[in-house]
Amino acid sequence: MANDADNVRVGLNGSVYIAPKGTTAPADLDSAWAAGWVDLGYLSDDGVSMEYGTDTQDINAWQSLSPVRKVLTSVNMTLGFTAIELKTATVTLYFPSATMSDVSGTVHKLSIPAAPSPDERAIGLEWIDGTIKNRLIISRGEVTDRSAITIGRSDAVGLEMTVSAYADTAPEIAVWLSNDPAWSAA
Repeated sequence: MANDADNVRVGLNGSVYIAPKGTTAPADLDSAWAAGWVDLGYLSDDGVSMEYGTDTQDINAWQSLSPVRKVLTSVNMTLGFTAIELKTATVTLYFPSATMSDVSGTVHKLSIPAAPSPDERAIGLEWIDGTIKNRLIISRGEVTDRSAITIGRSDAVGLEMTVSAYADTAPEIAVWLSNDPAWSAA
């Protein structure tokens, strides 16, 4: 197989979207994100990290010093990003079950609960490299890790989060759409 520099991709631009769990996601690359999907806005220049991993359990036999089989025990997929736009969509994602209300015309209040409920959402990731467009859709996901919020003079205040994907009723944990010609199944 020959090397082909035309198949090297970068994420030049993109967005992370959230929606209530069960919101219909685009089924192709041309459809707009439907009502209910909210763009989280600017993210730090680190972009988005996507991790996928599997865990296995060795099955050992009395007659062998090495495993005779491995059984898949779990699949994990996460997206990590830092939102640097502080707005209702980002702060209520960072603080599960938090609610935003208007105290007056110019004062707004974020109520952060002491005992938050699970906060599953639909998550969408879209990124572009020239004419190549990719969309990753997680039907069920939840912020499962949060880093400290640092407020300082030299950097934007960022909400660093990790979203864990959960299996849906379909057999997929996520769906990745791309118009990349190198992906052709033919």
